[in-house]
Amino acid sequence: MTHHHGHASHGQASGRFRGRLAWVLGLTLVVMAVEVVGGLLSGSFALLADAGHMLTDAAGLAVALGASVLAGRPSTARRTFGWQRAEILAAMVNGLVVATVGVLVLVEGARRIVRPGDVEPRLMLAVALLGVAANAVGLVLLHRGRHESLNVRGAYLEVLGDALGSVAVVAAALVVLATGFVRADGIASVLIALLILPRAGMLLRDVAAVLLEATPDGVDLDVVREHMTGVPGVLGVHDLHAWTITSGVCVLSAHVVVADDELDRAGTGRVLDDLRTCLSGHFDVEHCTFQLEPASHGGEQGLHP
Repeated sequence: MTHHHGHASHGQASGRFRGRLAWVLGLTLVVMAVEVVGGLLSGSFALLADAGHMLTDAAGLAVALGASVLAGRPSTARRTFGWQRAEILAAMVNGLVVATVGVLVLVEGARRIVRPGDVEPRLMLAVALLGVAANAVGLVLLHRGRHESLNVRGAYLEVLGDALGSVAVVAAALVVLATGFVRADGIASVLIALLILPRAGMLLRDVAAVLLEATPDGVDLDVVREHMTGVPGVLGVHDLHAWTITSGVCVLSAHVVVADDELDRAGTGRVLDDLRTCLSGHFDVEHCTFQLEPASHGGEQGLHP
C-alpha cells in the first residue's frame, strides 16, 4: 500500500527572484562593457580580468533566468517533476565556466607579475570604483534569495566575487598611483583568480550533492526514523531515502512495517495520516511517499533498517 503526500508547493525558488536576476544581469553587462573599455585605455589587465569574469557572470545569469522559466513549467506524464532540475544544471554550468575563467586569469595574472606593462592608475581607479558600486547594488538585490535557491546563490556568489575583484583593482590602482609599482596590477589579477576558484568549487560541490541525491542538509535520517517509529503501530522503517529535486523541494520515501492489529483497528488511512503529521511537524519535506507493509506479510524482514 503506497501513499504519496505533497504539501502545498513552495514554487520554484529562483522563479520568485527572476526580476532581480534580470536587474543584476543588466548591471553586470553595463559594468562589463565599461571595464573592457577602461582596461584597454588604461592598460590594466586586472580590469580586463574583472571584465572577463563579469562576462561569465552575465552568461551564468542568463542561464539562471532561462532555468527559472523552465523550472516553472508544469509536470507531465513524461517528466513527473517537470523541469525543476534545470536550476541545478544551470548552477553546474555556472560553476564550470567560472572555474575555467579563474584558471585563465591566474595564468595571465602571473605572467603580468613577471613582465608588467604600463597602466594609467587614475582611469583604472575610476572604473574599479564604478564596479564596486554596481556590484554592491547586485548583492543587495540577491541577498535574500541566496538562502532559498541554489541558482540564486550561484548568481550571488558570482556578484560577490566581482565585488571583491573590483576592490582588489581599486587597491592596485591606489598602489600604482602612490608608488608607481605597476606589478600591483598583475598581483590584483592573481587575487581575483584566487577569489573565483574556491567559490566555483563550493558551488560545484553543492550541485554534485543534489545530482548524487545526497541526503539534504538539515535532514538526519536516524532522527526521521526515530520519529516515524514513534507512530502508534509502526514496528520498523527501512529503505528510507531523502533527496533534493531542486532548491526548496525535498523528497522522502520509506517502507513502513505496521502491526497487523493496528491496521485492523485504525486502517491504513489513520496510519498514513499519523506519519504525515509526524513528518510535517518536524521536517521540511515537500513530498513523502510511504509503502505500508503488514508485519504478517513479510514486513518483519524490514524490522532491522
